[in-house]
Amino acid sequence: MKALRRFTVRAHLPHRLEALGQLSTNLRWSWHPGTQELFSLLDEELWRRVKFDPVRMLGEVDPARLDELATDDRFLARLDAAAADLDDYLTRPRWYQNQQRRGVSVGNGIAYFSMEFGVSAVLPNYSGGLGILAGDHLKAASDLGLPLIGVGLLYRSGYFRQSLTSDGWQAEHYPPHDPQGLPLRLLTESGSKSNGGAPVLIHVAVPGGRVLRAQVWIAQVGRVPLLLIDSDIPENDAELRGVTDRLYGGDQDHRIKQEILAGIGGVRAVRAYTHAHGLPDPDVFHMNEGHAGFLGIERIRELVTADGLDFDEALASVRSGTVFTTHTPVPAGIDRFPLDLVRHYFGGENGANESSLLPGLTTDRIVGLGRESDPAVFNMAHMGLRLAQRANGVSKLHGRVSRDMFRSLWPGFDAREVPIGSVTNGVHAPTWAAPEWIDLAVRVAGPQLIEEARGWERLQDLSAHELWATRNLLRTKLVEEVRRRVRASWLERGATAAELNWTDEVFNGRVLTVGFARRVPTYKRLTLMLRDPERLRALLLDEERPVQLVVAGKSHPADDGGKALIQQIVRFADAADVRHRIVFLPDYDMLMARYLYWGCDVWLNNPLRPLEACGTSGMKSSLNGGLNLSIRDGWWDEMFDGENGWAIPTADGVADEARRDDLEASALYELLERNVVPRFYDRDDDGIPVHWVEMVRHTLQNLGPKVLASRMVRDYTVQYYAPAVESARRVEADHFAGARELAKFHQRVEAAWPSVSVRQVDGVCSPDTPEIGTKLVLRASIRLGDLTVSDVTVQAVLGRVDENDELTDVVTVDMTHTESNESGELFVADTALPLSGSVGYTVRVLPRNELLVDPSELGLVTVPNP
Repeated sequence: MKALRRFTVRAHLPHRLEALGQLSTNLRWSWHPGTQELFSLLDEELWRRVKFDPVRMLGEVDPARLDELATDDRFLARLDAAAADLDDYLTRPRWYQNQQRRGVSVGNGIAYFSMEFGVSAVLPNYSGGLGILAGDHLKAASDLGLPLIGVGLLYRSGYFRQSLTSDGWQAEHYPPHDPQGLPLRLLTESGSKSNGGAPVLIHVAVPGGRVLRAQVWIAQVGRVPLLLIDSDIPENDAELRGVTDRLYGGDQDHRIKQEILAGIGGVRAVRAYTHAHGLPDPDVFHMNEGHAGFLGIERIRELVTADGLDFDEALASVRSGTVFTTHTPVPAGIDRFPLDLVRHYFGGENGANESSLLPGLTTDRIVGLGRESDPAVFNMAHMGLRLAQRANGVSKLHGRVSRDMFRSLWPGFDAREVPIGSVTNGVHAPTWAAPEWIDLAVRVAGPQLIEEARGWERLQDLSAHELWATRNLLRTKLVEEVRRRVRASWLERGATAAELNWTDEVFNGRVLTVGFARRVPTYKRLTLMLRDPERLRALLLDEERPVQLVVAGKSHPADDGGKALIQQIVRFADAADVRHRIVFLPDYDMLMARYLYWGCDVWLNNPLRPLEACGTSGMKSSLNGGLNLSIRDGWWDEMFDGENGWAIPTADGVADEARRDDLEASALYELLERNVVPRFYDRDDDGIPVHWVEMVRHTLQNLGPKVLASRMVRDYTVQYYAPAVESARRVEADHFAGARELAKFHQRVEAAWPSVSVRQVDGVCSPDTPEIGTKLVLRASIRLGDLTVSDVTVQAVLGRVDENDELTDVVTVDMTHTESNESGELFVADTALPLSGSVGYTVRVLPRNELLVDPSELGLVTVPNP
């Protein structure tokens, strides 16, 4: 008989073992080997069976075993040490506290919103790279002591579990997750359930006069609380209980309800959390992609209804303290909703009326934030950019791609001047680097290697023998895991144990191992390696220098094209002659990923450039001495240096997709055949591939400090969070005097801008035959209409002139106001020519206000008529 409902009952811990409770529910254990070892001592076999989950471990361990350990002095000493270590971690001043003494401040902290968080496999609230990045962001913030609150949704069925059918087709399963069995506590009016008090419920209005109610669970990620909103409560009807059922599931109506709850409900959850814990509200709100973009509209509503600001004043205030990160390199990847659907949820057809969801705001102003070229569509990324004064892409290349993709929001500006910067993603080393590497690194360089990215050069002290022995050990661990998973997958597909003896020979601990694991959208080209099956087969089956290939990844449940790609790989890997050399491992998750990153010698990545915004899987491999073999896209475009791996040549400009795939696949095979394979198998008298090992050393030394999530979060802190706090404080001072001033300035400048014009521009070089460094004097006569000189910046723009008379390699010089006359305002610039060749110049006028972050921020610019 099947159970009607499953729930978790936690064991009662003996008094002397109560510290195990806190250790199990603070997810710091997930990146702290000492705590994991402590839990394994309860019962090593059970620890493996519960998949290294401390909460589940405490629920299933024999109470008699707990009683025994409560009197075991050796175990109690280790328990006390682990508890003291956690307490020290949570209270000791860290990097951010040191920065505060140097004047770097994020004020009351940051609220970081993401639709998914991949903190640990035991909390399956993620699907892929976006969630893993968000989890690493929280962990690094905790390690650095940064005051940050994570905000997302709790999906009762998470993302799907993947299996394969007998013919290799992906099948999806959605096992339910009981929050009581997860490392979570419920937010109550007194802070947490353990302190008593009623659960906090947040309320969000939905059409039809109904109210969506949700409770808030807290996952403690080291020093950082992660708030997860859960609509599956009895106070909701069946439809509304299902809002937080699955990650990226359902139709657009379901998706917009999730995003309204994540954004609007997320702000209300933050307010409830800070109130319950007696904390100040965060100064900075960071949107990790546009999914939670409605948070900005909720913050506008708060300022309108509670502080008496009008919409534009509130928008100016909200923008100053908001950061928006885009992860999307193509418009098709942006969340876009039918405008009618947005109007339905925010207040009906009459847009001039007050919104029923957000009283105090009109629906027209709300939908205006998401406008795009298609008037019937609401664009979540456009809303995010309009609500944030600071925005960034997630690699240098992606920053350039984003500036070009979103340049329509700043008409009149070149793509390079679009105010979208970049912070290249990073990965959390204690999570993704094998313990063996962490131990080696800390031994030679100390703990600052991870937290402060210092000391990596001291890895030079490690011998080639020690580096190679570590790589061999980790490859062997991967081989054991591959065999276990291959056997389990074939049994699940219908094979019998009697026909699976061959799985004991799958993979070999001495063979060059290549890994490819990621989500399976078409642009990542999972099957590029199969463009020439016989050439791949020859690489796999070479008698002297074989290659073995491990592949994993999930396709979105609605993406049959992605599922077909998986099936192609599976069918190839099922063939009896190659199945010991190539495997597809189903149900790719964080647990599996660690073995792949630890054990693979080479990490393969072959997306269509430039469609990979960043891609962090190769970073995780590099932290384990893996060498990347990748298209120069995302992070690899800026960090490849010729000695840390190989760059697959791209066929940029080839319009025929099939031909491009053929060309790039051929380049991949050639690199493997001529460079990668020979270098791995070229050994000295001691059996060590010396050149390969030196590439491993170089990768660890040079990529190590660059790919850390701690570096990424430090970059956000210094370049985005601290400046955002400063801007927010300036506009909020004196009851939002700055916000009122900025809103009035924007309205006044926008109304007057059509009358601004460049009347005349004259330039004189001395001498008449100019060289680099020759003085150029420019004079411009400007009509400002109703604006004053203090309202604008006038710039001379110099650069090389291309065949289309466009300026390139541009240099800008601020011009000085010298006089006013009947023809307008005269501005002058005196500068040295910075370039040679065909050089040109022009003049432009931009708005100027000390509360603007960038002159392009308002999207207003005037240049001379041609």
